[in-house]
Amino acid sequence: MSDLNLRPKFHINGGNGWINDPNGLVKFKGEYHVFFQYYSHNVYWGPMHWGHVVSRDLIDWKRLPIALAPDEQDDGCFSGTAIVWKDKLWLIYTSYKENGGGENIRQLQAVASSEDGINFTKHGIVIGEKDLPVGYSPCDFRDPKIFSEGETLYCLVAARKVDGRGRILLFSSKDMFNWKFECDVLDRDSGGTMIECPDYNSELGLLTYCEQFQPAQGNKHLNIHSTFYRLGNLDCKTHKSTFGNDEIIDYGFDFYAAQIFKDTPVMIGWLNMWDRNIPSQKYGFAGMLTVPRKLEIKNGGLWQTPVVSAQKVFEKEIDGTFTDKIKIGMININAKNLKTFNLYLRKKKDMFTSFCLKDGEWVFDRSRSGELIEGKERDADSLAGIRRMPFDNCADTEIIVVLDEFSAEIFVNGKSLSSTIYPDPDADGLELEVKADECLLRRFDV
Repeated sequence: MSDLNLRPKFHINGGNGWINDPNGLVKFKGEYHVFFQYYSHNVYWGPMHWGHVVSRDLIDWKRLPIALAPDEQDDGCFSGTAIVWKDKLWLIYTSYKENGGGENIRQLQAVASSEDGINFTKHGIVIGEKDLPVGYSPCDFRDPKIFSEGETLYCLVAARKVDGRGRILLFSSKDMFNWKFECDVLDRDSGGTMIECPDYNSELGLLTYCEQFQPAQGNKHLNIHSTFYRLGNLDCKTHKSTFGNDEIIDYGFDFYAAQIFKDTPVMIGWLNMWDRNIPSQKYGFAGMLTVPRKLEIKNGGLWQTPVVSAQKVFEKEIDGTFTDKIKIGMININAKNLKTFNLYLRKKKDMFTSFCLKDGEWVFDRSRSGELIEGKERDADSLAGIRRMPFDNCADTEIIVVLDEFSAEIFVNGKSLSSTIYPDPDADGLELEVKADECLLRRFDV
């Protein structure tokens, strides 16, 4: 295989071209649908289309024709969500108009529908400028999240106050086409300049959203664009919300714009990041989505487990140092009373990605992973290629590592850390140094 054909083996991607946010995660007529922001004509962000894949099991994905494309109505079809309503599949998305730029930009919410889940008819803007409350900017008004309660449709939309910061607004409708503003959900400015991609799952009591250019909070999050969650509930009728503090969803370099299937507690995010170079552009593609993650609320926090189809090929009790080879697949490590843990992935001579337990926290290091990835972050950890994750010092520790071409997703007792890496294609060494009362390592093909 030539380098020009390198692609992730089991992560959703666009084949050729650019992708970013996952959109419209929904189950319709027995299939899971995932859409995504897509530009097939270049490896850079461009006029946004909705790419489209389907699966019956969240494992094997089939690519379908583009669902939404720019036309005389839209200069770009920005992010949104989907709902099954009156036996049709409905997409609600942000219709973007450039209008010369600056204050003339308009980001308004439009709908499209389909009877077969493949061919979509646009119906135009349904939440327009006139529907925005006074004091909110139509230049930054995007990423609608649609859901229903009884006979009423609701929609969360990310917005920004004029001369202010990001907000999440709630709208309601009885017929999909006429919407009424209900409330400003959190009723306070975001920490960053703009909120994006709000999602709400009432069954889990989970609100997720992104913040752009939020100041770092110590080592809690260092990415200048981060995805957060809050636990609590939103009463759409009384406009009362009871959400707790914001918590980071993923501690890695590359995770953004997560969405959740409504009837299946499974989340998918964008496995990349704004304001960074993307070395895979030389292979003809940029961007991929994370593996699906089953969500649970445990011990007062969000617990994530990767959804992959895996076949065990190796199992061994580890005490001390262990070496192996794995480029693509999954590793599961169960340890009792873990004391020392140093894991080196995609190793080739002095090239490796490390995940180690140091001074009571997990430390991920991609400084020697291969091709250099740089962003706008200027803190010491970011410049050193480092991300950190809290270590829950409990009796049992489960570490799951999912490896694909150009990525590593690491899960430890429900927490996640996801990052892109660009080692040499033949870098496949694994080294593990562990001290624990017991440690079992299993390796899987995916």
